[in-house]
Amino acid sequence: MAELMKGVVKEKPEPGAVYREDLPVPRVRDNEILVRVKATAICGTDLHIYPWTEWAQARLKLPMVFGHEFAGEVVALGSMVKNFRIGDRVAGETHIPCNNCYQCQTGNQHICEEMKIIGVHTPGSFAEYISIPVDCAWKLDDNISYEIGAMLEPMGVAVHGVLSGEIGGKTVAIFGCGPIGLMGVGVAAACGASKIFAVDLVEDKLTLAMQMGAHVVLNSGWDDVVDAIREATHGQGVDVVVDFTGSPKAIQDGFKVIRKGGRYSLVGLPNKPVSLDLSEYIIYKEVTVIGVTGRLMYKTWWQCTDLLKSGKIDITPVIGGTYPLQDYKAAFEALMNGAPGKMILIP
Repeated sequence: MAELMKGVVKEKPEPGAVYREDLPVPRVRDNEILVRVKATAICGTDLHIYPWTEWAQARLKLPMVFGHEFAGEVVALGSMVKNFRIGDRVAGETHIPCNNCYQCQTGNQHICEEMKIIGVHTPGSFAEYISIPVDCAWKLDDNISYEIGAMLEPMGVAVHGVLSGEIGGKTVAIFGCGPIGLMGVGVAAACGASKIFAVDLVEDKLTLAMQMGAHVVLNSGWDDVVDAIREATHGQGVDVVVDFTGSPKAIQDGFKVIRKGGRYSLVGLPNKPVSLDLSEYIIYKEVTVIGVTGRLMYKTWWQCTDLLKSGKIDITPVIGGTYPLQDYKAAFEALMNGAPGKMILIP
């Protein structure tokens, strides 16, 4: 195995990143596996790191390889690893659990009290190799490509958000048609939602939402989203709202269109506090509000795999473009210019 590898590094506390060909290949610890990265996708988190926002400044220690959505082949094993073999095809779970805290020991590793994140707190996947704890590896089915495998992590967020309550036979409003929201539309359709409203500001994303299974698309830039949804549901509102935007306006609109006794799952992360009339929109309506982060380890991974194998959902349309790793700048520029879908880098 080579001692050096290629990768994209956040070297300095400023916008941008650097492509290097002289990075040391990671060493595996006892409970880790070394993965030859075959495909890695750009996440919203990376869109904070690349331009070096306040969020990134508060979390990263430079220099480091970033990126955390990936799939690849196992090429080396730590001495304590038993359930994986060299040659296994795997996808990566972003959250690194401590396995010792109360949450980890009660089946909630995804909200570990000592959580670390690949590509934020530890070296990431925008490189030819990545070493990860064995807890963060998920074996890929043979019929799942590496490109789709790299999208299982964000698909898991969509699955966790949409399936955090009943969805079959329900009317659903999904706010935000970025990659996770688009996959959320597909999950709701695959799991039997009776009517799906998809809301976004970008027409190209709404076109994709229709392809993923939305029945009605609404552009929040010019459509009256609240009136349109309430009119289409005979004034009652939808059974389920899932917000993938984190936008205060979208979140507020979601509470206006949810029916009494409905379920509201909050997935998107607001950048500032959100003002809300709790009496009017939650208490009097007896709305169930659920916060959603990441994926259940490992229930959500099983759900993603089973959904893909069922043939009821195809997330290929969510791939917005595929680029060689060295062309990372073009991929980031496409996303920052509003291109829909996931951009995938191939080391």
